[in-house]
Order: sequence, then C-alpha cells, then structure tokens
Amino acid sequence: MLDELFGTTKPVIGVIHLMPLPGSCNWSGELEDVMLRAEQEAVALASGGVDGIIVENFFDAPFTRGRVDVSTACAMTVAVKRIMSVTDLPIGLNVLRNDAMTAAAVCVATGAQFIRVNVLTGAMVTDQGIIEGSAYDLHMYMRQLGARGKIKVFADVMVKHAYPIGSGAEIAQSAKDAVKRALADAVIVSGAATGDAPDIDDIKRVKQALPETPILIGSGSCKENVSQLLATADGIIVASSLKRQGILENPVDVERVRVLLEAVNDLR
Repeated sequence: MLDELFGTTKPVIGVIHLMPLPGSCNWSGELEDVMLRAEQEAVALASGGVDGIIVENFFDAPFTRGRVDVSTACAMTVAVKRIMSVTDLPIGLNVLRNDAMTAAAVCVATGAQFIRVNVLTGAMVTDQGIIEGSAYDLHMYMRQLGARGKIKVFADVMVKHAYPIGSGAEIAQSAKDAVKRALADAVIVSGAATGDAPDIDDIKRVKQALPETPILIGSGSCKENVSQLLATADGIIVASSLKRQGILENPVDVERVRVLLEAVNDLR
C-alpha cells in the first residue's frame, strides 16, 4: 500500500503545521500569510526529497474535542489546494484533535489521498477531555462520499499527549483492533509527546502483531535515530526535526530535510 501511494516502501512524510486558522482563538486575521507559509514549507519539503506531505492545523491549539469550526475546514481546504499548486506529492490531512470526518471531506474536495486519525478506536484521556473513537461513523461517512477504499486511513495507536482509559491497555492489541475491527490501512506509533521518539519495543510489538500492516513512526524521527526506527517500521511522519534550529514554531528548513533524506535513502 505504501509503495502504491508514495512510490517507496519506506516513505518519509513531512508535516506542514498550519499557522492559526479562522476557527482558532489565535487567528491573526490574515489568511494569505497562512497560505504563503504553507506553500513555502511545501516547497522546502518537496525540494528536500520527502515522499508525501501531511497537513495539520497544529497551531490551532487549544483544540476542540469534536468537529472543528466550518471556517477551519474551509481554510484547510484552501491550504491543501495551494500546497497542491506547488507540488505533486501525495497529500494527507490530520484535523486536530480528532476530526476524521472533516479530514475525509477535505480529501474528497481537494483530491488528497490519506488521513491521520489520532483516536480511531477505543477511548483516550487527553488535554481536551475524553476522546472516543468513531470508526463506524468515519467509514459510513466515507462510503456516503464515495471515498471508501480511495482515502487511506492511518490510525494512531496509543496516540501521543493521551492516556488510555482503564488498566491493562496493551499496544499490540490496540493496534490489532485498529486494523481488524476499525479497518485502518496503516497504524502509527509515537512517543509520549510531540518530538518524542517511540519506544523501540513498542514498535516491535506492533509489528509482530501486524506483520502485514504498514507501521509508521508518528513522532521523534531524526537523522540520528532513523536507521534504528526503520529497522522495524515501514516509514516515518516527521516535523520537529525538520524545523529551522529544530524549534517547533519555526518554518521547515530544506537543508534539514535533505540531511534526513540522505540518511533514509541509505536504508532503502
């Protein structure tokens, strides 16, 4: 599946963190500024050699627990179309904190090909409160839109900045539930927070439980650890280590992208 979508079995998916959008309390009132930075980061990622891009409303924090405002959905649609005007890389959506249905709708409206869902199944305690997975609603909505099987669903397992409800939650079983019961096309393993690498043993447990399912790293990838991560995982989603000076709020640095891709290309 990854090879068909990204042209490689070990893809590097760069992240564009959109500046605050109209639905955010930090919205500046200048949409064109948001779009210009998104375009610049898309060019930097593409020039550096990534295999795909995922677009997030990352700087909209604090996030809503449920559906985002209509203005956010509209702005993300515009952003994706602007990004597509400067690159032909595969594009995905992550609408934070967990609005998979809006992500799917934006994909249909723009032609983007995949979505990231932080909580597809189960229930997690987050800074937004308790978020419950809604795989049934998502798949039925994609069926309604004629997008079932066309838009790929990448599901986080034990997503970062969250804790499972109840005791005894186990990452391998959660991953199997995401694929076998919630119909995810790929699963994502992350560290505890943005920029934190996952536990190698967690990656191995998930891979052992789902040997035929693509496993992506959702946080903490960098040139120093990518060989270790990709020894088990099938690809990485990366943002923090590609920013100028490694500072999350800064724009993407094309030289950092190139350095990371050189390390990944040695493994392909």
